[in-house]
This record gives sequence, C-alpha cells and structure tokens, in this order.
Amino acid sequence: MGKKKDKKSKIDYRKLIISKLKKSGKKPIRFKELLKSCRVKGFDFDDFVKAVEKLKAKGEISESRIGFTLADKKDLVKCVVSRLNKTYGFVRDTKTDGEIFITGKYLKGAMPGDIVLVRTFEGKGESPEGEVMEIVEENFSRFTGEIVNEFGILKIVPDTLSKYAMDFENPHNLELHEHDKVMAEITARGSRHSEHKCAVTASFGSSLKAAVCALSVLELNGITPIFPPEVIYEAKSVSDYRRISDEAANRLDLRDVSIFTIDGADTKDIDDAVSVKKLEDGGYELGVHIADVSHYVTPKSALDNEAFRRGTSVYYANRVIPMLPQELSNGICSLNPQEDRLAFSCIARLDQSGNIKEYKFAKTIIRSRVKGVYSEINELLEGYNSKALCEKYAEVLPELPVMKELADKLNRKKLSRGAPQLETPEGKLIIDENDVCVGVAVRKRGISEEMIEDFMLTANECAAKFGVENMLPFVYRVHEPPSDEKLEGLKEGLTKLGITFNWGGRPSPADMSSILEKAKGTDIFMIINNLVLRSMSKAKYSTEPVGHFGLVLDDYAHFTSPIRRYPDLAIHRIMSDFLSGASASQCAHKYNKFSYAAADQSTQTELTAMTVERSCEDCYKAEYMKAHIGEEFDGIIVSATDFGLFVALPDTCEGLVSVHALPEGEYYYDGTMSLKNLSNGQSWRVGDKIRIKVENADVNSGKIDFIPA
Repeated sequence: MGKKKDKKSKIDYRKLIISKLKKSGKKPIRFKELLKSCRVKGFDFDDFVKAVEKLKAKGEISESRIGFTLADKKDLVKCVVSRLNKTYGFVRDTKTDGEIFITGKYLKGAMPGDIVLVRTFEGKGESPEGEVMEIVEENFSRFTGEIVNEFGILKIVPDTLSKYAMDFENPHNLELHEHDKVMAEITARGSRHSEHKCAVTASFGSSLKAAVCALSVLELNGITPIFPPEVIYEAKSVSDYRRISDEAANRLDLRDVSIFTIDGADTKDIDDAVSVKKLEDGGYELGVHIADVSHYVTPKSALDNEAFRRGTSVYYANRVIPMLPQELSNGICSLNPQEDRLAFSCIARLDQSGNIKEYKFAKTIIRSRVKGVYSEINELLEGYNSKALCEKYAEVLPELPVMKELADKLNRKKLSRGAPQLETPEGKLIIDENDVCVGVAVRKRGISEEMIEDFMLTANECAAKFGVENMLPFVYRVHEPPSDEKLEGLKEGLTKLGITFNWGGRPSPADMSSILEKAKGTDIFMIINNLVLRSMSKAKYSTEPVGHFGLVLDDYAHFTSPIRRYPDLAIHRIMSDFLSGASASQCAHKYNKFSYAAADQSTQTELTAMTVERSCEDCYKAEYMKAHIGEEFDGIIVSATDFGLFVALPDTCEGLVSVHALPEGEYYYDGTMSLKNLSNGQSWRVGDKIRIKVENADVNSGKIDFIPA
C-alpha cells in the first residue's frame, strides 16, 4: 500500500492540468475531456478533483458553462469586497470605484475588505457581473449572526455571509440561547462561506430587540462609545476652562455681539452659533461661529489619531457615538449659553440679494446668549409670542426677523441657481423607557431648521473660497455630475413615462430641477423624484475643488461641524496655520499628504456611518412593525424589482411585497419602474398607491414583509 501511495504522490496534477489548458489556449475544455487527457499511469480521480478545486480557488484556472480555461491575470480586475448578502455580494473596483455584482457561488468565500482579482462579464442587471478568481489578501474575519436550534444542536445563521446554519466553537464558554445575537470569528476558511469554520467571541443578547441588534452592527463595524484611556486622559487635560480667558488677548473678542445657538431640544454637542446684522446699505453681516476644536485637538495627538480613525460621529435611534470624548464634545467645545468659548468665526458681508461680497475668518472668543431650540424659534417666527418664550429669547428677539429675511433671500438664491429640490423623507424613531421603538414619525423641518442650514451653507462656501483663493492644501466637499451610465437610466425612465427632456449632452442642475418642478403635485412626482435621486453621484471629500452639482456651487467645503466631522476639523487646522502667518507653500509642505489622507478617510468613514445608521434604523422600524403584524396600512410603491415591490408607509417604514404574495401568473419586470402579471394583465408601478397588510417583521435583519390587503 505504501508503494502505491508513493506512486500517486509523484503525479503533479497542477502541472499536468495547466499544461493541458495551455495547449488549448483560449478554447475551453470540458471536465470530461480534461479528465481523459490527464489520465496517466498511477492516476487517482480524487487527487485530480482536489487539484482542480485548488487551482480554481487560487484563481489559476476558471470554469464557465462551457468548460475550463487558464486564467489570464492581465484581464482580471483588482477589487475590494464591499458588501455581502446571503446569496450574492458586491466588490468595488479599486481603480474606477465602480461596483461589480457577484453571485454567491462565484465569491469563493471572500469576506468584506478582502482584496480580490475578479473576472468580469456582462450580466443581466444594471451592474456588471463578475467572478472572484483569486483572494489576494484576507482582511476580514468577523461576522454577526443569530443562534438557531437545529435538532437540539445550536448553530449560527450568519446575517449576510450565508443562508446556511454554521457549526461553531465556543472557546469562552459563553452562555448561549436560541435567538441570541452573536459575534463570531472565522478560524479557518473554506472555498465557500458555508464551509468557513468559526468561533463565537461575544453575545449581545436577544436578537428580537432592536437595541441589541444595533449594538452588534456597531461592534461589527468597529464603532464603540468607549475611548482608549490615553484619549480620555488627554481630553481631560486640555479641558481647562481657566485657559479660555487667558486666550482672549490673542483673539477677536465678540463677547459683546448678540450671538446664539439653535439646535434640537436634546442636542448636547453644540458646535455652531450665529449672529446677523442689517447694514446701512441694505445688506447683511452674517456671523457663523464654530467651536474651535482644532485649538484643543492638535496634530498627531492621541485625540487627533482617534478622531481621524472614527472620522465622524454616528447617530442612531436616541443615541450618539461621538467622534470626540464628551469632555470636548459636550464640554469645553460645546457653545453653551452664558459661557465664554473659543470659536473660529466666518464673518461674511452679503448684499441686498444675499450674494457674498466679502468675508473674513478669525479666531474669536464668544459668549452665546441663549440655547435656542428649533421648535421654539419656529413658534416665534410664526408669530406665537408667548410670554415664556419672549422672556427666554429677550436678548436676541430683535435679530430674528432680520435672520428670517436673510434666510429667505439665501433660499431664493439657491432656487434661482437651479438646485434640484429632491424630497427624501426622514423617519424619527420614538423610543420608550425600555429602549423599545414604539413609534415612527416623519421628521419635519421648520423655518429655523432651513434658516440655519442656509447660514451654514454660506459659511461652508466661504471656507472653500478661502482654500481656493489662497491655494491651500484643503479638503473640499464635492458632488460630481451624474455618470453617463446613470444618465442613461434616467433618460430611459423619463422616456417610459412620456416626459420630454431637452438636454442634449449632459443635463445641468437646472434641467433636473425643471423636471421635478413640472411633476410637482402629479401622481408621478414620486417616480420622477426617485429617478432623479438615483441618477445622482454620491457626494464625497476631495483635495480638488471640482464643485458641488446638487448645490450648484463652484466652491464648497465642510467647515461648520468639527465636533462631529473630521474634514471640518482638518480644514480648521490648515486655515488656522495660514491665518497665524504660515505661507501657502509652508502649508503645502506641512499638509499636502494630510489633506489627501483626511479626504479619503472621511469619505470611507462617512459611508460606513451611513450604512450603520441605516441598518440600525431598519432594526428599530422592524421592532415597531412587529407590534402591528396583521394590521392594514396605505402605502406607496417606491421601487419595483423582478422579485417584488418595495412599499413605503407614510411614517417612512418600508417593506417588501414579494412576487410570491401577488396573484399567480408569469411576471415581467421592465427594468426600471413596473412589474406586470402577463397572465391577467395586472400591473404595479412606482408611485402607485397600494393597501397592504403587515405579514412579518424580522428585527434581526431589519426586514419587513407586506402582502396585498
């Protein structure tokens, strides 16, 4: 027996298979033919099959419906795995940033963050499709899942990696129960996700609770409310309130100016304050005063390194995971009323129409008069002047009409530029004392919310102009025009709806705005709104001032939230150095690499935060809808797919009406907005009203299922 084994081991199946495929060139060889051509003396079928699988796993050979070929790495695309679902995933091209769809069997067990080589081909859907040929670098080993009981044995059903339950080890002897939400770590990889070996590393509690599921989402993405000890120590060290008065001599003193803040009632990290003055020539002086976070968070300090890593604060349900410790975010950097604070101020002079005539930036010391609340300011602006409100806002009441006057002009200016007014309703979660979501409502924006937004836009525009005019290394907020591919989708949708459009090559923001305006008040407004929304590029951070398509501005940056956004902190630092006497070339030498790193990191962390916030919100909405299973609601179809219809309720909760829940028949999806039953002629289109019944709500996945009522 021993001799026989030796003979077998002498056959180099890898070399043999590659040699046969080389001879065949680009012509695929079927398995039977390859098997036949590789049969040599001492051949072992099992070893041959193992060799084929190993070559496939390593990406050295590829298999299609018509056979095997040698993989040509020159034709492969280097990608990073961006997201996974139970039966498919997406990878992102590292050069173009475009996404490629990959069905589960072609993922080869790749995990989020893995660097992979992908063979691309034309797919059925909108996205190009591909197959992972080689995993170049393994980067991710953790995933979340739910404990299930299969015939008395506890297993994990991963949230995204696989639809199959996986065996696991429990090295920490955690007490685990059915429906527990857990974190697991891959201990050994297989060629498919279901073949990976794993061990449970943490248990969060019941997956039937949204708060528990949200914790697991945060943990999976490395987002934690806990700061390292050295960061906390440094935050406490720099939070010396006595030094504020010592700094006054070095700053423009604005403590006698009527400055105040306007935020939500429960806001604790107050980082912006405003002041407005009417000028003799009919113009305005707008002051936007931002917490001087860069004074406390210095380059390469423990605080700075942690803020850079986090990139942004994360807001979900009734919680915030801050970018900076509360000693800064809710303490010395928070512009609390009747307390001296160090600020970085943008003071802009605007003409009677709201156009920026001149501006300056200065390090200042301020004292906010009152902590304004949006709802209260709205009441005052609408004329509900109760005695209590008039007393609270006595010091700033004269400024309110002037602020409203300027804000109206700024808003008219934005509309006249042709900025598309897209509707994106946001949901507000109502959480009870037991941390359970008991309601969802549409978040309404009043006069003061829009007013503050327009003031902040003005300061952000001035900051970007400052960067461009002084030729500084900078971090801009950019929004590029829609891509050709997305424009084709928009044109196709508008053509199907019979909407005429007059742009030849590329539409301007005003063209987009015009389409939306024409559809306002009609049954198809929701469809048009969604089509335009889907055609838009994602906003991001860049060192190049390419402008902002959606706001129709040549210059735009984020200056107004350094407590909760790193790009704002980054440009504060660069601007501060320049204002204190450093030349543009000195700033370039010091900050060129930093600005690139800050732009890239800020874009990535923003995307992560948005995904996390959405996932957490979905869990809470599912928790709320779970209490309404069996109840009926009126909704609107917001998107159609070949597998069903997504329906949004007036409170922003969204669910799927599966094609299997619709009347029997053969269904046709038009690729953009409608699903038709070819058997009986019934059809459903985006924007249609539909009566639904809540069939199921899964808190763990955040998915809600509807059926027609």
